[in-house]
Amino acid sequence: MSRTTGAALPLVPAHEERLPPARVAPGGVLVRSGVPYAALPGARPLELDLWLPPAETAAPAPVVVFLHGGGWRLGSRHRLGPAFAEYSPTPFERVAQAGLAVAAIDYRLSGEAPWPAQLHDAKAAVRWLRARADALGIDAERVAAWGESAGGHLAALLGLTHDDPVLEGEVGITGFPSHVCSVVAWYPPTDLLAIADDLGVDPLTAHTREAELLGAAPCTVASLARQASPVAQVTPAAPPFLLLHGAADRFVPPAQSERLNSALREAGVDVELRLYEDADHMWLGSDPAARQALERTVAFLRHHLTATDPRS
Repeated sequence: MSRTTGAALPLVPAHEERLPPARVAPGGVLVRSGVPYAALPGARPLELDLWLPPAETAAPAPVVVFLHGGGWRLGSRHRLGPAFAEYSPTPFERVAQAGLAVAAIDYRLSGEAPWPAQLHDAKAAVRWLRARADALGIDAERVAAWGESAGGHLAALLGLTHDDPVLEGEVGITGFPSHVCSVVAWYPPTDLLAIADDLGVDPLTAHTREAELLGAAPCTVASLARQASPVAQVTPAAPPFLLLHGAADRFVPPAQSERLNSALREAGVDVELRLYEDADHMWLGSDPAARQALERTVAFLRHHLTATDPRS
């Protein structure tokens, strides 16, 4: 019996892989966990978890791509911040019960790959959802992005960079669009060149989250930092935005959301900014802020995703 060595095993395209079985969560929500959406040679598979509205809900359902926080260097798709750890049903189950599918994705962290790999992965997930829309029971025309912190940064860029081939990447399935029709960003970094000044730290330090993402302090790679900054990517073609931020945020100052809000308004984009008094990063210190942010997010997404149903 002989064995060939040195040859790479063929990768099964993510759009052809068999979907894992669904389980039923509270309220009839269907959950598919650990669904691969892209395969990268020499790297961990990129996976997502999918929450689908109850079977009796009219299909196909709009879908929201959720991107986790963690400073681009940690975190996973499994959690929506500590403020929601005891929620039952979970926040994703609540969104699905409201008639919206949720695809919570993992993406490569800054220790695994530098910018723009994270955005390439997010765009790959959107393309995969569109490619598998019929099999999943979701609407390929109604896709939104929602993220917290670093994930909010990526969600914003999903809404602002759909026509940039450099930021599109070639991860996973190609040939499908990666645009989204609305964005919710919780306490997002939006201006990587200004965040050190906003925080009052040395802009030349190489140990910030932004420096680890870009491979160098943002001020030393200004063009790359601008490419990675939502405030520098705003155009009048941007979709509606909802920006939610704690007024007492010590990690991503609210000025970051305020700056993006101003840029979007100046471009004539539909945008809403809400600051929550006494709320720190991840809504710490204010349980009412966490609850209100989730309620406002669901209302915003329902409004923009159901109002744009192409069949209505």
